[in-house]
Parts: sequence; C-alpha cells; structure tokens
Amino acid sequence: FLTAFDNTLTGTLPPELGHLRELTDLWLHTNKLLGTLLSELGALRKLVALSVYDNQFTGTVPSELGNLKQLTLLDLAENLFTGTIPSELGNIHTLASLDLRSTKVTGTVPSTLSDLQDLVLYT
Repeated sequence: FLTAFDNTLTGTLPPELGHLRELTDLWLHTNKLLGTLLSELGALRKLVALSVYDNQFTGTVPSELGNLKQLTLLDLAENLFTGTIPSELGNIHTLASLDLRSTKVTGTVPSTLSDLQDLVLYT
C-alpha cells in the first residue's frame, strides 16, 4: 500500500516503482507529478487500485496496464493524457471503475471494454 496523495509532489515517477511487486494500492492523486505514466506499472500484478488523478501526466495511457489482472479501480482523470483508450484494458476482467474525465484522450471506446460487466466508465 503506497499512499502519497495531496502532498504537492513534483517531478516524474521513478521506473523503480515497477519493482514493488507486492504493492496492492497506489494512491498518487492530487499532486503535481508530470511526465508519462510508466509502462513499468504494468509489472505490479497484485495492484487493485491505481489513482493518479489531478496531476500533469502526459503521453498515452500505457497498454501495459492491461497486465493488471486484479485491478478494480483505475483513475486517470484530470491529466493531460492523449491518444486513445488502450484495448488491452479490456483484459482486466476485475475492472469496476475507469475514470478518464478531463483528459485529452480521444477516439471510440474499445469493444474489449464491453465485456467488462461491472465496469463504470467515466469519460
């Protein structure tokens, strides 16, 4: 469990975060973090919740997040993400909440997400 929200943290995420293989919850919202969201986060196979809303992340949403088979909450809102929603997120059968509000993500919702019966999608 790593909680560091609402702390005015700045800078980029270290790639070493991907080494925390036992991590179940990562709460980094409401900071001033920037750069891209690390593809290394896709290695955190025990992650249940990932919340990075209200930061300044840029780039695309990493398709590697589709490896997080136990994830129930993915909150990416209020960042500067671009591109489309990765179809790989449809591999997360446990995903119940996906929040992409106030981002620059465009395009259609991938058909793979329609298989996620418990999913509530915020765009």
